[in-house]
Amino acid sequence: MKLLVFGETGQVAREIAALAGEDLTIETVPRSRADFAEPDAASQVVAQCDADAVINAVAYTAVDKAEEEEALARQINAVTPGAIARACAGKGLPFVHISTDYVFNGSGTTPRSPDAAVAPLGAYGRTKLAGEEAVRAAGGVYVILRTSWVFSAHGANFVKTMLRLGAERERLTIVDDQRGGPTAAADIAGACVAMARALTQAPEKSGTYHYSGAPDVSWAEFAREIFARAKLPCEVAPIPSSDYPTPAARPLNSRLDCRASEATFGLPRPDWRVALDRVLSQQT
Repeated sequence: MKLLVFGETGQVAREIAALAGEDLTIETVPRSRADFAEPDAASQVVAQCDADAVINAVAYTAVDKAEEEEALARQINAVTPGAIARACAGKGLPFVHISTDYVFNGSGTTPRSPDAAVAPLGAYGRTKLAGEEAVRAAGGVYVILRTSWVFSAHGANFVKTMLRLGAERERLTIVDDQRGGPTAAADIAGACVAMARALTQAPEKSGTYHYSGAPDVSWAEFAREIFARAKLPCEVAPIPSSDYPTPAARPLNSRLDCRASEATFGLPRPDWRVALDRVLSQQT
């Protein structure tokens, strides 16, 4: 099987590339080849490819900055993914597109199902939701995979930030009223590949799915586990989100109901603590 993967240096794209082997060829598409500010360039890459399926691992993820750059975020998160989805539909190629828990408003305390009502709180969530709508409207074979709290040994993410700050300070204040499932980029990569494979054989599995790590925790609880496993003696002081104002509101409830991913694709929620140990072992 050959996969065309948009993205090269991002957390998930790097982990997908690492899965290449005898039965899996990965062709990554860097920004120099398809700038997501230019949808036609991405469409042309799909039109000229010889892949069996396409995965989009590119996104505008600067949540706060998106409040000032919503037009650019929309181009990257919605317009270009829509163009890719249409190009895939035209060639009959399955398309896997990664989305986010930020399409929800974070109310309540129960996990959100894939068909739950969407109501993004900010520009980032609005543009990601527009991307989902564009993918669905393309009329092809697709999976929209919503995930949350992505971490890895690469790029900018909560784990790497905590490791840096935890080594510098004795005490950190961390938000404790936002809850969700931390998800390793490597686990997301594996899920994307498995879903792409499945769609080539069973296009009727098209749809929107959730996939996040277990168990659900708060950011403060996640930080404590990072410090414990990294053997960093940094104290975590829990605070409410109201004590840490940001330009963009974050959903308090990022819990995702992932049962459909397991039932349809055989993908149970991965234990993020296992993945965290793996990420910590990759730190130098």
